Amino acid sequence: MSLLTRLLHTSLRCSSSRKSTHPSADRNSQPIADALVAQVDKNTPNLQLLEIASGSGQHAGFLAPFLPNISIQPTENAREMFSSISAYAADCVTGNIRAPLHVDITEEPGRWEAPPQAASYDYMFNSNMMHISPWSCSVGLFRAAGVLLKKGGKMFTYGPYAQDGVLQPQSNVDFDRSLRQRNPSWGVRDIKDLKDLATENGLRLEKLVEMPSNNKFLTWLKL
Repeated sequence: MSLLTRLLHTSLRCSSSRKSTHPSADRNSQPIADALVAQVDKNTPNLQLLEIASGSGQHAGFLAPFLPNISIQPTENAREMFSSISAYAADCVTGNIRAPLHVDITEEPGRWEAPPQAASYDYMFNSNMMHISPWSCSVGLFRAAGVLLKKGGKMFTYGPYAQDGVLQPQSNVDFDRSLRQRNPSWGVRDIKDLKDLATENGLRLEKLVEMPSNNKFLTWLKL
């Protein structure tokens, strides 16, 4: 049995009544881990990863055992999710998930409840936020990356995206329509628009990985 498999099995044995789980995170956690772990430094100690919009904490709980040299800082705007995030942190076999912090990503980092220092993070991670939040959240995400990532640091984002005005397949078109019907400020974002945000904040798109279920894993490099 491989080390990653043993860690996964150990993680699955941990449990807490406070944990929230989502079927989509159950499905995409392993592909996300595969894409992310392949692009980070796994040898340098005491690296720092900031997760924006941690939700239930499921992704942090899954990723952390694969990244024992990286301390994960979860954040969330919805304080009611803190107990679930903390439960994943408490059960983490490698002990490298910090207590969650409250972050409204539409605010500049200097106005966050616990303002971080500039250029203090090696990595950032954001999953499935941009299409179910107003555009201002995407603006704030890239602004934060421009401020908080070290030179050469990377931000990883995951979800459905259009590319140069084209959204495929039809299931993503239908999904985008349903999102906009629920909230006109939501919707699947176009990578070309995100590239503009990246340029404005000193980043560029370094890599695009096609993922299961018509999602994409994007790597943004801090220049």
